[in-house]
Amino acid sequence: MTATHSEPTTPVNHPEVDAHSIRHVLEYYQEQEWTDGLPVAPVTESIVAEFLATTPKHPEDVLFEKPHLNRQLNVRYAAINAALAGCKPEYFPVVVAAWEGIAQEPNPKGGIWQSTTGTAPFTVVNGPIRHRLEINSQGNIFGSGHRANATIGRAIRLGLINVFGLQPHKLDQATQATPAKYTAVIGENEEQSPWSPLHTEYGFNPEDDVVTSFVIRSVMHIEARHTQLPEQLALDFVDSITRTGAFIHEYTHTLLVVAPEHAALFATAGWDKEDLRNFIFQHAVRSRTEFAAVGKDAVSHHSRWRMASDHPDAVGDTASGSENPDLVPALTNPQAVQIMVAGANNAGVSALVEVFGLHARQRPSSYSVVERSD
Repeated sequence: MTATHSEPTTPVNHPEVDAHSIRHVLEYYQEQEWTDGLPVAPVTESIVAEFLATTPKHPEDVLFEKPHLNRQLNVRYAAINAALAGCKPEYFPVVVAAWEGIAQEPNPKGGIWQSTTGTAPFTVVNGPIRHRLEINSQGNIFGSGHRANATIGRAIRLGLINVFGLQPHKLDQATQATPAKYTAVIGENEEQSPWSPLHTEYGFNPEDDVVTSFVIRSVMHIEARHTQLPEQLALDFVDSITRTGAFIHEYTHTLLVVAPEHAALFATAGWDKEDLRNFIFQHAVRSRTEFAAVGKDAVSHHSRWRMASDHPDAVGDTASGSENPDLVPALTNPQAVQIMVAGANNAGVSALVEVFGLHARQRPSSYSVVERSD
């Protein structure tokens, strides 16, 4: 077979682009530390105006603030960073809703964003807007390849860098951090889920466009293709949730991202979300001996961080005063386990998203996506 070759054609009426000038702009942005380490998109006032036109909010409306840094992010700054991130203007209402959710994180001083753990914002999108914006929910959800997922999450990170000064080695104090700090946005695979979608648990209708915001530490994959028994699969989830490394504070908190194959296994056995949640809650316990072996059999009387019982700051945890003090629960209640379905329907691989917070929250922050109608 002989390969043919054709000369490239120049698009009609397409302006010629000076690549050297663009690279000069990108280098300038890098020198100003306006990036996350990757090249960003050049931004002009006219481009920012296109973003602002997609939301009914005023450019000066404050979306998020850090009082201890004396800094605020308003809608205009959010738009600039969304444009830098490579978002399309139509993504911007999702970015705004994500910032509104992030603003509700429970740490009153906002120091969680400077944590040595290396926390990251994590966004789940529900509703028809997933299809309008082509937000990925059905395979490689934590990976690359989809502009909306990549750039919406990146818009949040760039805002934290450019408005709040959270550059590494400066105000960002993460010891090792997580790749999710570049971007972490997924859609729920509502079409292949046997259960009601995540946002309906917070009072929204299935047809509503909703963004749910979390603060996370890490994402752990749970590969389980060995069983068709829901109890065995659920115990695999339990084992991952109750690992001692997850116990920074007295309790842990989690978002379980269930693959469609695993969700179908549970549903076929007659389990709904509440059944799975309650099973995990009842079985998510560790012995005090196991905690003592890693120096976590007590908590700080001030912060409730786990520590050894012989530490001068140590007091007994809540379980130490229970009827069975030798069994330590991982979760405060069944609602400490949030459940959604996402990923491809091609293998038994689910994920455990470790949600970070000073106190285990019963609910994350969900906001409707409000787009400009005029």
